[in-house]
Amino acid sequence: MAEAGAADQVANLHLDEVTGEQVSKSELKKRQKQRQLEDKKREKAATAPPKPKAQKSEEEEESQLTPNQYYEIRCRKIQQLRHSKAPNPYPHKFKVTTDLRDFLKHHESIKTGEHLKDVEVRLGGRIYTKRASGTKLVFYDIRAEGVKVQVMCQAQEAAGEVPFEQQHEHLRRGDIIGIVGYPGRTAPRNRPEGELSIFAREIILLTPCLHQIPSEHYGFKDQEQRYRQRYLDLIMNDNSRNVFLTRSKMITYIRRYFDEKNFVEVETPMMNAIAGGATAKPFVTHHNDLDMNLFMRVAPELYLKMLIVGGLERVYELGRQFRNEGIDLTHNPEFTTCEFYMAYADVYDIMDITEDLVSGLVKHVTGGYQTTFHTQTGEEYQVNWEKPWKRIDMIGALEEACAEKFPPGEELHTTATNDFLKRMLKKTNVECTPPQTNARMLDKLVGEFIEETCINPTFITGHPQMMSPLAKYHRDRPGLCERFEAFVCKKEIVNAYTELNDPFDQRLRFEEQARQKDQGDDEAQMVDENFCTSLEFGLPPTGGWGMGIDRLVMFLTNNYSIKEVLAFPFMKEEANQGKEKKPAAEMVGIKPEVEEGIRESGFDASKSLLIDNDLYSAQVEHVRKP
Repeated sequence: MAEAGAADQVANLHLDEVTGEQVSKSELKKRQKQRQLEDKKREKAATAPPKPKAQKSEEEEESQLTPNQYYEIRCRKIQQLRHSKAPNPYPHKFKVTTDLRDFLKHHESIKTGEHLKDVEVRLGGRIYTKRASGTKLVFYDIRAEGVKVQVMCQAQEAAGEVPFEQQHEHLRRGDIIGIVGYPGRTAPRNRPEGELSIFAREIILLTPCLHQIPSEHYGFKDQEQRYRQRYLDLIMNDNSRNVFLTRSKMITYIRRYFDEKNFVEVETPMMNAIAGGATAKPFVTHHNDLDMNLFMRVAPELYLKMLIVGGLERVYELGRQFRNEGIDLTHNPEFTTCEFYMAYADVYDIMDITEDLVSGLVKHVTGGYQTTFHTQTGEEYQVNWEKPWKRIDMIGALEEACAEKFPPGEELHTTATNDFLKRMLKKTNVECTPPQTNARMLDKLVGEFIEETCINPTFITGHPQMMSPLAKYHRDRPGLCERFEAFVCKKEIVNAYTELNDPFDQRLRFEEQARQKDQGDDEAQMVDENFCTSLEFGLPPTGGWGMGIDRLVMFLTNNYSIKEVLAFPFMKEEANQGKEKKPAAEMVGIKPEVEEGIRESGFDASKSLLIDNDLYSAQVEHVRKP
């Protein structure tokens, strides 16, 4: 029976010709039906038109371009808008009624999902990121006044004459836009708290950015390019912005300090027939009409003291100085100083004012007296600016460092002292490049053995007279003068002294400087006859003071390079400057308009708009003639 049953089962199996298997009749029908369905699907897919590929947005395509390709395409698109005015890419005015800093502060308490539709926000800012979710929803991250906010744009909220899509299709990262909307907080599904945002009713292009700006992920970090393109550095780096805000805050404090003490702020000439006021090598310029060389000022000191003679008994000046010397981490050819002169004060009064001003400034800017400074080599200095400051006597400290007694003060200018100082340099392995004058050699020894110990603010006092041609002799120590220098983190920030008001002594000091100049010291001062004459009218006992603003900003913002605290530091000209790409106007074929009195042939769109001086003079003369 069992054998018969097995035979019946075999007889009921059918061959599946596709797989070669023996299967039941019902299984075979099931497989055949499934294969028919699959065949129909394949036939339908074969006859169906090809599916369109997902198209990338213009922004995504542009992100793959090189900077030059992006610049060229962007220039042409903006040129089209300039002609069509749909929209005008450079409108004249957009009314701003909202400060973004105030917006973030006043609306911080808005709850998730809450909208204040009755509150109108009108804000200008720069686009840092743009994100689209379909064609009806666009997000922007906008920055203005150093802070950021999200802008949410929905098609159903759009207002104004321009349709929603046209408001946003031309906008790119870096563009400056105007936003009209209301405050609110988003209600995201994936997190409990939404983001404070501006819900835009209208977005207006105010100024397009023709260049790709760096991504926020990679940033703008190239140090040299940051200095050359400070505008882009400020766009991308909040730290740079904060440095210049701190600098402004410091200068405002200094001005207020002196104004409250009844000082008068004055301005003195930038160009002088004689480079006086400091031992420094000047820049030389030329006055064409007078056919005479002039020197860019190295210090305003002599003019300020002449004002004291004239009866302005407390004066100060904040301004630029120019010195044709080396460029390094702490020196720039042009730099900012503050100098003040105070009648009836001496060096000791000025020391007290220095401690009071600088320590108060540090407290105002940083909130305390302790700051941190990092050097280029990574050393970390913890600086305590609180008064009183340490005081070091120069000659006493050098005697201790060299383990030898120095010549008396009244002999420090002699040839015998010159030989002694050369021996000290050799003994201590300190180098001094020619000319090896007494002043230069002493300065090198001070730099090696005293300045290197000054981390916290320190006064170095007791300078020899031959190092200080404008300072008054010391009342108790012959050969020395009443002068101090203030050092912080091994660098000088202040130089001050009791001013020399004896016209007889002053002329002798100038003659000593002239002798040093004859020895080859380009930094030695020249005789200023007008200043000597002013002293003959009577300069009251006076204290004078000068401080380098840039260097103090460096210490309070923790930057070891002076280039970080100058908005536009001096840089060598780039070898291929202006040759790599065409200007935007030439890119789109714009020709310069002819101005009255200037020949059209005098312009070349491929070149800079700088005009040769001789050509300019000829053209101006042509205009003057009837």
